[in-house]
Amino acid sequence: MSPQELAECISASGAIDLISTDVFDTLLLRTTRSARSRIRQAEHLFSRSLASRGWQIEPSLLITARAEAERLAFRALEAGRSGEVRLTDVIGRQLKLLGLPASEIATRLAIELDVEKKSLVPNRYLANVLLANRHAGRRIVAVSDTMLSAEDVRELIHHFYVPDLIGQIYTSSDCARTKRRGDLFPYVAEAESVSLGRILHIGDDVRADLANASVHGITAVHTPRPIWLSHLRKANGALALMRSALSSRTQFAKRPPAPLENAHAFGRFVLGPIVTQFCVRIWLYAAEVETHDRSALLFCARGGVGIREAFERVLARLSLPLGMRRGNFMVSRLVAARAAILTRSSAAVEELSREFRGRSFSDVASAIGGRRYSLPDRWNEPFAAGDFLDMLFHSSGEAVLSDIRQQNARFERHFSKLRNDTSRILLCDTGLYGSTQRLMASAFPALSIETIQFARANYKGHGEEHFPKVAGLLVERNCYSPLDIHSCVLRYWHLIESLFEPAIPSVRSFVEDGEDDVAANCGDIRYGFIDPGHRNDLLSGALGYVDELSIEGAVKASIDTELAWVRLKKAITRPTAEVLHCLDLPARSVDFGRPDVLNVFRPHQARPTLSRLASLRAELWREGAIAREFPVLKHALLPMLDSMHSVRAVIAR
Repeated sequence: MSPQELAECISASGAIDLISTDVFDTLLLRTTRSARSRIRQAEHLFSRSLASRGWQIEPSLLITARAEAERLAFRALEAGRSGEVRLTDVIGRQLKLLGLPASEIATRLAIELDVEKKSLVPNRYLANVLLANRHAGRRIVAVSDTMLSAEDVRELIHHFYVPDLIGQIYTSSDCARTKRRGDLFPYVAEAESVSLGRILHIGDDVRADLANASVHGITAVHTPRPIWLSHLRKANGALALMRSALSSRTQFAKRPPAPLENAHAFGRFVLGPIVTQFCVRIWLYAAEVETHDRSALLFCARGGVGIREAFERVLARLSLPLGMRRGNFMVSRLVAARAAILTRSSAAVEELSREFRGRSFSDVASAIGGRRYSLPDRWNEPFAAGDFLDMLFHSSGEAVLSDIRQQNARFERHFSKLRNDTSRILLCDTGLYGSTQRLMASAFPALSIETIQFARANYKGHGEEHFPKVAGLLVERNCYSPLDIHSCVLRYWHLIESLFEPAIPSVRSFVEDGEDDVAANCGDIRYGFIDPGHRNDLLSGALGYVDELSIEGAVKASIDTELAWVRLKKAITRPTAEVLHCLDLPARSVDFGRPDVLNVFRPHQARPTLSRLASLRAELWREGAIAREFPVLKHALLPMLDSMHSVRAVIAR
């Protein structure tokens, strides 16, 4: 849009008291340099600045820490209800991970602004139009969705324009409201004491600047940038990513790997760095949530108990601050299903249908009610999702329903005591589908409940409507891909669950424990009252790695993690006899109120080769079963299996 067209558009808009302009790619035009390229340059400058003052931090580590802090901050923001990510918070967490003092935030922010000044050009045409309208008596403000503060944005604008061009500056980071959600526009109108209908807004973004402004009755003028500019930025970003990968130094990873003679050693040298990475990401996510909401971080039994132990040790070793309320949560899918059933949730029925496929209504009643019942013959028929709730809430299911209500009332007391007055609940678990979150959200719609877990995958083929509230901090993929090293855990998920789960039963039932408390069949799982590493060599080894970290240990762990993931993938997809010895894990219960257990391997039997090959489909860890059953043929079978997974991953995408 030419200056004349813009001026005519403003004139034709009628009675306008206030003109608001977007900043980036509107008032200040970005060049072809991508955000990734700008950050890369800034971190190189910051690394040199640190070196001149005695801190030797490689640019690649600064880049990685910044990227992780920013990515998880935005992920936490997306799952919440309001707020905006602030650059000072992101930089502060980045520095914490690298053992640098908070006093360096100002230095890093100054570098960020200097790089921005070299990556922007003024939009003189727009500035002239705005200046003419300012002289005509209209107020001019800037409204921007940005991690920068208004003070920082003002510095950038003043670098290119006369100081009196823009009056007030409103940024999402300062106002905790955004244009992309639309709630920043009413805030500006109220602050400026002007009606929304007498505002004209100018910007380049179709959603934030055009659609969301128009919804509020604001006259919106769209000034898009050329499409080719976006393509050039993406190419520039890809080039910056390639350069960062090539320049990354992995001095720890290049040292000879420690031998893995037993499960403790495997836990220490392979799983230790990965567990540390997971805990650091929990902290990054939770730290952002803490800035916006009254929140609680609840670690779900059973796996959450081991995660909590590792997490608290990582916080202590790396001096990572987190004031958020935390607790070990006596919950399971069975317990959450009871709560959801009482709201007649379809999610609960769907979960029961999968877990009890081929079983009877009576079997389901026994599992969720907690005992055997004398029920009419109708209850002995095969379970049918469409009939279950009607039968349960009928007089014939009265005894079952009564037990469910009693158990749920006790569970709600436990849940209420843990969360106290918080309204945003972060459940922390191993993964994969996020069933507990889905069920809990159905049961407690007034609360904001989300889950952060090791991995997220829709292996069940159920609905994914809850996935925006479920974050897989290390893996988010529905199936293993040989090209995604982190997804190797999906080939042997039993390993991750066994790593974090202490030797306690799944939560099934609650009993009264004093006047205002309850206890569960799992025993006392409060932090400090249970040792998750007891008789768990993998976890005790991983905790041993954590306990040796220094305050700068996130740097070492970040580098060690590169080698750890390579070794883990090789161990899972190309297991040796040594690895089989380390990872032949004990059986674990299937949960959901059933006595069934799952074994990693079926009992070894002398069977024909074809029969043994056919039975591989039922194994929890197929690669391990192949290496165990076919020590010679594995050299052909394992590559073949990997190729099949490559094809499957391509089809899935």
